[in-house]
Amino acid sequence: MKFLIDAQLPRRLATSIRAAGHDAIHTLDLPNGNRTTDSEIIAISLQEGCVVVTKDSDFVESFFLSDTPYKLLLISTGNITNAALEALLMPSLATIVEMLDTSRFVEVTRDSIVVHV
Repeated sequence: MKFLIDAQLPRRLATSIRAAGHDAIHTLDLPNGNRTTDSEIIAISLQEGCVVVTKDSDFVESFFLSDTPYKLLLISTGNITNAALEALLMPSLATIVEMLDTSRFVEVTRDSIVVHV
């Protein structure tokens, strides 16, 4: 699966996802870096079939109003250290990928993984 990690998440998350066998890129690795606009991220997601990984609720609005991006993984943990985020996300990555195989919008909280239909 392909993942596009948004600016407010750590770049090392892309590294960890790649180490787990998936394609992943962080906005810092795009030509405009963290200045890449939401519309550019959505366009890349649609072109390349990427799951947008974000904390940004603007993508949730876009998903429900415009049916974009291609797929969405929303991180709803509030403030969390990078290490705690990786400790939460990485052991569940296989489950998250399975959910994204059949759904287009998955949300990760501190306590659960929610599939939105």
